[in-house]
Amino acid sequence: MLENKVAYITGGTKGIGFGIAKILLENGVSVAFSGRKKEDVEKAEQELKHYSGNVLGIVSDVKNLQNEEQAVQSVKEKFGRLDFVIANAGLGVFKPVDQLSAEEWNDMIGTNLTGVFYTLKASVEELKKTEGYYITVASLAGANFFENGAGYNASKFGVVGFTQAAMIDLRKHNIKSTVIMPGSVATNFNGNVPSEKDAWKIQPEDMGNLVLDILKMNQRVLPSKIEFRATKPGN
Repeated sequence: MLENKVAYITGGTKGIGFGIAKILLENGVSVAFSGRKKEDVEKAEQELKHYSGNVLGIVSDVKNLQNEEQAVQSVKEKFGRLDFVIANAGLGVFKPVDQLSAEEWNDMIGTNLTGVFYTLKASVEELKKTEGYYITVASLAGANFFENGAGYNASKFGVVGFTQAAMIDLRKHNIKSTVIMPGSVATNFNGNVPSEKDAWKIQPEDMGNLVLDILKMNQRVLPSKIEFRATKPGN
């Protein structure tokens, strides 16, 4: 069902993005992914080639529209089409709002929210051609505010609202769109080093399997917003 399909994943060098790329490659999808650092992209590309040779690593900063336009052009040149876009790139700085710097705010909003728009802006015409799928990775922080989360909450609340409104526009072109709102995921996010202590959390491959299930759904149905959490929170 997914053979000959092509996906582009932002923030794909590790964590959630890498987990999604791995699962899609194992299920016959050709995958392009991006990251900001060349060394991280090259490392992830070599690791992902163990699962399939149909992989392309791209250096791109989602805060830069031209970068994303060039990334989509690279996908077209390599694979000839684009069916699925997963806007996953994100970062978090957690401080009291009075201690949050303008630079930190702009970096979070630029990556987590503006970057989601730029990725869609760069790819939407290709998705129209394939009647494709656009998926964003937000967070449960997009519905639940918390202490020291003003900037992160603002960006993720924005992603949820943006994706839901974009879904209404995109379905007119037979493009499906879903926002996924995961809880705690075992990644390197916010300086964490995954270990046995994270075994209770959502794993990156769990996110990959969720995306796979979404993409396999009948064209007539659209899960527009999904909350995704660990069964039992850790201590």
